[in-house]
Amino acid sequence: MILPRLLAALLVLTLSLATPVRAGVSLLRDADIEYALKQLATPVLSAAGLSPSQVRIVLIDDSRLNAFIVDTRHIFIHSGLMMKLETAEQLQAVIAHEAAHIANGHITRRLGNLQVARTAAGLGMALAAVAAASGSPEAATGIALGSQGSAMRLFLSHTRAEESAADISSIRYLTRAGIDPRGAVEVQQLFRGQEALSVNRQDPYMRTHPLSRDRLRALEGLVAGQRSPGPNATANYWYDRARGKLTAFKRAPRWTLRRASDSVSQDIALMREAVAHHRQSDLSRALAAIDKAIGLRPRDPFLIELKGQILLESRQFGPAVTVYAQAARLAPREPLVLGGYGRALLAAGRPKEALGPLEAARARDYSDARILRDLAVAYARTGQNGMASLVTAERYALIGRMEDAALHAGRAEAQLPRGSSAWQRAQDVLSAARLADFRRRR
Repeated sequence: MILPRLLAALLVLTLSLATPVRAGVSLLRDADIEYALKQLATPVLSAAGLSPSQVRIVLIDDSRLNAFIVDTRHIFIHSGLMMKLETAEQLQAVIAHEAAHIANGHITRRLGNLQVARTAAGLGMALAAVAAASGSPEAATGIALGSQGSAMRLFLSHTRAEESAADISSIRYLTRAGIDPRGAVEVQQLFRGQEALSVNRQDPYMRTHPLSRDRLRALEGLVAGQRSPGPNATANYWYDRARGKLTAFKRAPRWTLRRASDSVSQDIALMREAVAHHRQSDLSRALAAIDKAIGLRPRDPFLIELKGQILLESRQFGPAVTVYAQAARLAPREPLVLGGYGRALLAAGRPKEALGPLEAARARDYSDARILRDLAVAYARTGQNGMASLVTAERYALIGRMEDAALHAGRAEAQLPRGSSAWQRAQDVLSAARLADFRRRR
């Protein structure tokens, strides 16, 4: 069943291999970082009256400074902004501000006007994915991020009135959650002086979140009346862990090795060292560092998963399977961990065994394009060509390549039992492709 819901398409991109979306947008998907972001976001979202299980924090692979929303279920943060921020409170302030736009209905009004104004095509938003769990009304289609032109900027841009309202709400959320609201002022101070720059030289955040001296003074006044609750050791740990892993993959290895000792805990420092050594193709040092980190947190599935990734990308397939299996036992509901386990089994030449974890991963995250790719390979290697074509069609639909999606869905339709749930999924892809073609021709 196709549900016309405006969801941002979540393209699964591991830190080790990021794949671009059609419009040049790519997402960074990592189970450890996503878990850390969830820990940081949960108190903020709860204070905003939003469900932490329904609003996801999504990291975009972009060095520019920005954060934005396109619907009521996702908050997008550029990797550049996350690496620029210095404290957990600053990141939580960004999340609180975007949560305020959701809670105050700023995006909902625009989404409601899309159909009447017929601006969907102009915004470069195209039907991108099909329902992934047959018979589940919650397995909805996605909307891929499209044009980066003026229409998209207009859609994402908030008015100064909306910004002021979001400022007031965000300080209330932070205070309610016991988070120091001064982080909100510190974030805005990063952009001071940008209003004097030409539009092309401004950071995207400045263009979509207009800042004025009056607004900054008002924000400072809101914060001035609040008492600081002091540092939160748990929040600081998860922020340093997420930022540490992100920079370890994005910065030069030498940069990471020089700064790893600045981490708030030894396990984070060792994790960063392991990534840096891995990127230098020094397997022995990478394994020594990650083993020490695991020794400090022996039941941490994400550190164990990182060891599995290091082994897999170093072509140590047998050991990688063993390590990923351990991570999957500790995190049996985490799709990115399950996907890594299935990928390791595939690399080890065990496609039949790979089907189980890959199917489980897909059931929990139908928007994971890499899992769909691996699942198609596993189906093909076990002689299930109809299912391989179906999953390939769904993957192409997810990334907006609707002509390719229709081609593979047609092949799947011809090979799958008519009327079966898999055959119906192929029909969904074909319907989505026809709708996308209709919208394109209008």
